[in-house]
Amino acid sequence: MIDLLVVGGGPAGLATAVHATRAGFEAVVIEPRTTPVDKACGEGVMPSGVRALAALGLPAPPGHPLRGIRYLAGPHSAEATFGAGPGLGVRRTALHAALAARADALGVKTVTDRVRDVRQDADSVSACGLRARWLVAADGLHSPVGRALGLELPDHRPRRYGQRRHYRVEPWSDFVEVYWSGAGEAYVTPVGDDLVGVAVLSTVRRGFDEHLAGFPELRARLEGRPAAGAVRGAGPLRRRVRRRVAGRVLLVGDAAGYVDALTGEGVALALASAEAAVRCLRAGRPEAYERRWRALSRRHRLLTEGLVRVAGTAAGARLIVPAAARLPTVFTAAVRALQ
Repeated sequence: MIDLLVVGGGPAGLATAVHATRAGFEAVVIEPRTTPVDKACGEGVMPSGVRALAALGLPAPPGHPLRGIRYLAGPHSAEATFGAGPGLGVRRTALHAALAARADALGVKTVTDRVRDVRQDADSVSACGLRARWLVAADGLHSPVGRALGLELPDHRPRRYGQRRHYRVEPWSDFVEVYWSGAGEAYVTPVGDDLVGVAVLSTVRRGFDEHLAGFPELRARLEGRPAAGAVRGAGPLRRRVRRRVAGRVLLVGDAAGYVDALTGEGVALALASAEAAVRCLRAGRPEAYERRWRALSRRHRLLTEGLVRVAGTAAGARLIVPAAARLPTVFTAAVRALQ
């Protein structure tokens, strides 16, 4: 019998498999897609995420160092530097490939298949004809495993969606820049010496170029710059679950619950939850993972929830950047609380 099945071969699943293997477990990853997988992602890794990658024994993937966060809206701007070392702007495909190479070097086996059914009893859990002591579902924002186990909760708030496109241009800043408007936000993340990623988040369903028109300063910077690759989208972004432990199944990464991409914590939280899940399994206390997940994500959830609520109205969104500019100490404290 295998020690651990990991459903999902993205960053959260691969990080789980690497941690498990280094803890002495036999881990098998089940993933239907070929590595690396591209997806809509802000592609900014906070300093805690950079440290988590290093803890996996992973050489830093190619990217661009990030010094902090800058908010912009018309004549107003506010910026805060990270206090715990640099973050990293990195292409999603580069991050995925680096994690896959690390897992492969440790001998992690990957099965190319799609999980359609999960069965468990008092001693084991089975999927795709494989039997294990435990299963980690790291199968993304709309987790099929979580849904099949009845863990998904409805959400009646306005749905937010994200789109991302890359532009071939030399980064003009080593900050993640967040442009605000009454209809949403646009994020600019440098991910290479001649490449930036631009992501837009909004409750309004429309094309990327239509969204970009709502940010004239950013659109002017990108005018005439060639797009590098297609637009990719994701959403609805918010995911609510009843709990993160169901018998011998643990939910990790976005599958464990997701508030919004607004504060850029997706990758860092995925890596942290992967490590926490394996620690709890190694200690023989899987039930402790629920409490541990809530603790490690609490500040992120509270701050992101609050910001999304304020940004949910045009009047509220117009106040965020001027308020951050008038209260730089508070803004810096908020950014560093999430780093």
